[in-house]
Amino acid sequence: MPFTVRAVLRASFYVVAAAIALPAHAADDDQNKDDILVVGQKDAPISIEPRGLSVSLGQDQFDGVNAFNTEDLIKYAPDFFVRTRYIGDNNAVPGFRGTHSAQSARSLVMVDGFVVSNFLGNSFGFPPAWGIVSPTEVKQFDIVYGPYSARYPGNSMGGIVNITTRAPDRNEAFGTVQAFVQPYRQYGTRDDFYGYAAEAGFALNGDNSPFGFRASVRRLRNDSQPMQYYQFGYSAALYDRPNDGTPVTGAYADPALIPVAGTKLVAPVIGDYSSVATRQDQVRAQLRFDQGEFHAEALFTYWWNREETLHPKTYLRDAAGNPFYGDATQRASFDGHTYTLNPATNFRLGLAAKDEWLAGLKLEGPVAGFDVRANLSTLRFDRQESRSSNGYAAGIANGAGQVTEQGPTGWYTGDLLVTRTLGSHDIAFGVNGNIYETDQSVFDTTNWRAASGRTQRTRTFGRTRTIGVFAEDAIALDADTLLTLGLRADWWRAYDGGLTARATSGAQAGQLVMQRYAARTEAAFSPKLALKRGLGDGWAAELSLALATRFPTVGELFQGSLNGDGSFNRNSFDPNLKPEKSSDANFLLRKRFGPVTLTGSLFYQRIRDAIFSYVGFNQAGVSTSNFKNIDVTRQYGAELIAEVRNWPARGFDIDANAAWIDAETVRNRADRASEGVQFPRIPSWRFNGNLRWRLLPSLQAVVGVRYASRPNTDLDGLQRGDAYGYTSELFALDVKANVDLARNLRLSAGVNNLTNDSAWVFHPYPQRTFVIEAGIKL
Repeated sequence: MPFTVRAVLRASFYVVAAAIALPAHAADDDQNKDDILVVGQKDAPISIEPRGLSVSLGQDQFDGVNAFNTEDLIKYAPDFFVRTRYIGDNNAVPGFRGTHSAQSARSLVMVDGFVVSNFLGNSFGFPPAWGIVSPTEVKQFDIVYGPYSARYPGNSMGGIVNITTRAPDRNEAFGTVQAFVQPYRQYGTRDDFYGYAAEAGFALNGDNSPFGFRASVRRLRNDSQPMQYYQFGYSAALYDRPNDGTPVTGAYADPALIPVAGTKLVAPVIGDYSSVATRQDQVRAQLRFDQGEFHAEALFTYWWNREETLHPKTYLRDAAGNPFYGDATQRASFDGHTYTLNPATNFRLGLAAKDEWLAGLKLEGPVAGFDVRANLSTLRFDRQESRSSNGYAAGIANGAGQVTEQGPTGWYTGDLLVTRTLGSHDIAFGVNGNIYETDQSVFDTTNWRAASGRTQRTRTFGRTRTIGVFAEDAIALDADTLLTLGLRADWWRAYDGGLTARATSGAQAGQLVMQRYAARTEAAFSPKLALKRGLGDGWAAELSLALATRFPTVGELFQGSLNGDGSFNRNSFDPNLKPEKSSDANFLLRKRFGPVTLTGSLFYQRIRDAIFSYVGFNQAGVSTSNFKNIDVTRQYGAELIAEVRNWPARGFDIDANAAWIDAETVRNRADRASEGVQFPRIPSWRFNGNLRWRLLPSLQAVVGVRYASRPNTDLDGLQRGDAYGYTSELFALDVKANVDLARNLRLSAGVNNLTNDSAWVFHPYPQRTFVIEAGIKL
């Protein structure tokens, strides 16, 4: 049954009445009664308001991970995943519970409270800027599932992540080096891919000085497995004519792949898209000032990212045994059939560059009896471009291609939080806002590598602005019971959106034509409620209820195209795309059994007007593939989380979790076939675990495991498989050993995907990967 504001308020009345009627119990001595932290460290407070399922991870958990990318540090968290396809992947989108791996706008990610989520779009192409911070600079990873605090915008619909970096709290110098290799075998690609990472830095904090400074530099270099594979093109007119193309050998017929649309035929694999040669450089600096109760912090970090895909590999050979990339016939005959093979669109070469910088300022201190915190930050894409060739021959000859450029692109965010304790009330109120802007142009080029000889093809641009105000009151009903009531109001505007394209017909044929989108405004009000209670004898419970609204991003709104005469193609976008509105509930029950803590979680989410890109009927009754609203989706499920500390032997720790998820499309008038079907890329089962055993004072052994059952790949549930192109079942077994050679010197060695299990998220996940690491602190 869907929630309404009235239902939430009615529920709050009954919850308050029930809480007052319950007898009081003494608070647990070893846990703050206000927080239910189900996994991880207890030495530092969680940096996000812990409403609903909350997780805090620290160094003990990080020691159990082979971490190449920052997001690797949280890969064993409960009912959570990050779509990391290779070491150095900058399209790593996080997901909570029943969130699709391309729904990036439903996750709010921050570094030291500064927003690094890319809300310019909602897909794998808009991941958080994880590379702004390196794994060794992370002190704490905090995760909260769901939009249960009024302090955060509707993008927390999936959940919130905050990365706390290491502070300059003492004088030190540090360095870390890694080397890794992945032997990769798939189809005709049989290579060993190598990489390394090196980092160094220092921190200064003089005696009795209020100032602290920390700086670090890092380089990561890696060659990944190919991200995609080329297949023959299918033509019904050519398929049964075995000799109408150039005869070739070497293709791989894999019946497990997705069939050609409308047939049961699978096109053979003919080559790979090239290994991705990644180089990432990062510089980070942090300045802190602490004087009494006043705290100031400035953060600046710059991230250079280069990707090269310069070696696409064809598996095909012509009659003379030469590599075959296609010819003027645009046809090839293999195994008694003829297929299409356009040499201008296959085996492309590519170069990509993305330079980002983050600058943030934070001020905290008492003002007139209130505690005040203000954050201001901006993340800018100093340079973002990708260049690609029109096929292999043009690639090696520096011939024709295209270049895509971004700029000015980035976002500004600001937050003001005011808190005060008045008797049994902890009140909080404030305001936050953001501006996201993008400007992207695509050019045809005569020299793809130099990006010269340009002819503009398209330009898209636009902005969104959101301002939110909130208030919360955490009421201590007794020593063991905390009731938190919250209300949030948001005002959103999309503006300055437009599209430029070259007309192909009519009076403006050959000319660039610009069309502008109409501005949009929306407002939303979101009530929240959470009740936490210690029940005595190691028991604790929490109930959280919330409404949330996520407004469309620039990329979802301004996605249209022009007709040949330069007019808007009204079927290419939805001018009335609605915000997503969710109704959420989460019930937690925790019990401590000596060294073992168990937490059970039940969750529910119902979303009206979910925004998703799919093939369906648009507002005019025309079948299109673009972002549209789905009338209703819903998910519910159960989670069981276990923490074991120093049992059955001292130094033996386990973090393990299991989740069952039922996520489906309830109603979708644009695509009736999707109704009642499991939502794509959401597994029914997830299991994550990490075992850390201190065998000797200087030796630690680690085993990590991740499992996700096979989900649907498409919205209609017609595609399910364990091969390239599908989202498959996932099983990954990881091992690691840490050896402390001295107090400040550690060596580590590990293997990810020890059993070399093949898994896919359309793209291939890494196969077995070996790593060795050394770290020193002085």
